[in-house]
Amino acid sequence: MPTSPPPGRWNDVARATGLLGADGAVAQTIFAEMTALAARTGAINLGQGFPDVDGPAFIRDAAKDAIDAGRNQYPPGDGVPELRRAIADHQRRRYGLDVDPDGEVLVTTGATEALAASILALAGPGDEVITLEPYYDSHAASIALAGATHVPVPLTAEGFRLDAAALRAAVTPRTRLIVLNTPHNPTGTVLTRAELEQVAAVAREADVVVLTDEVYEHLTFDDAVHVPIATLPGMAERTLTVSSSGKTFSLTGWKVGWAHGPAELVTAVRTVKQFLTYTSGAPFQPAIAKALADDDAPRALATSLASRRDLLCEGLTAAGFDVVVPQGTYFVVADGAHLLERLGVANGHGLCRRLPELAGVVGVPVSAFCRAGSTTAEALASRVRFTFVKREDVLRDAVDRLHRLTR
Repeated sequence: MPTSPPPGRWNDVARATGLLGADGAVAQTIFAEMTALAARTGAINLGQGFPDVDGPAFIRDAAKDAIDAGRNQYPPGDGVPELRRAIADHQRRRYGLDVDPDGEVLVTTGATEALAASILALAGPGDEVITLEPYYDSHAASIALAGATHVPVPLTAEGFRLDAAALRAAVTPRTRLIVLNTPHNPTGTVLTRAELEQVAAVAREADVVVLTDEVYEHLTFDDAVHVPIATLPGMAERTLTVSSSGKTFSLTGWKVGWAHGPAELVTAVRTVKQFLTYTSGAPFQPAIAKALADDDAPRALATSLASRRDLLCEGLTAAGFDVVVPQGTYFVVADGAHLLERLGVANGHGLCRRLPELAGVVGVPVSAFCRAGSTTAEALASRVRFTFVKREDVLRDAVDRLHRLTR
């Protein structure tokens, strides 16, 4: 047996996601650490963003019907025809995008696979991939797997808005991809049309592809409007759009996602994807096709989430956090700077480790979504991400527990 791990991309991935220590040991992710801490202490887990109720019954019934109808073997590698048509119809109906279901849509094992396959297909050693920072951790991991160089562009520390000048300055002749995420995890920011027009201008001038992660497209609040960057002039031909059924319909375990874009880009992604999972979710795909035809289900979830967001934001504010009220997603970022000295902890990471003991609640430090030691990680060192995609009674219990911090 080898005495040390073989060389390979695993250590690049560990390093890119902050899991590789100075001693070469690989730590568990912050999500695994905080989830284990919640289980061990009985704390309410507001760190990991998954619903605690299942999605609509009509979608689950459709999957059961598909199982009973014998749709249990490999579906086509690019997805069952009715789901590809439903995705194309959804994009046309909601956004006016003209998408060919037979050549421009690829069904994937969740958005995570769509993102990974896209980055692996389109970037490699010597290439640069830009993301916004903070960033969802799988974006950094996929860039590392591709052997490309990750170039994060910080959102502004106050309000988490796009810094267009910083984005433009980050582009070089080696830039291959700009990876967007809007609505944005972890901050809850929804990029405005004006911000997206600035991104589009940079992409067109530099002749680069935009890979846009839009899994929270239906979960926006108040007056925020999700604008797919592919709808902007000159962008449909250079954009790969990724989304998923998991967040939209509270069926995260089904792992039915997709990517769509120009046929030549989708072909490149399919070439990689077929050697990852090849295909998956046979009975779930026709069920999601049925779900995408119904605009009421995601609208009802967004309305419910808006009230739960307000409940948690008010509770966090009363407990001593400064809160940036999110415009979308499942998440709220709260600044615990006023609590750190009083509680005897150095930063948000330390606060998250103490919160189960002090308040019976678990969150995740926002620095986990940044490069270790980066200026963004330092600027956001006291921030914590909490999720509000939990039942109202669970959130009320969490808010009551958080009040212990004021005693």
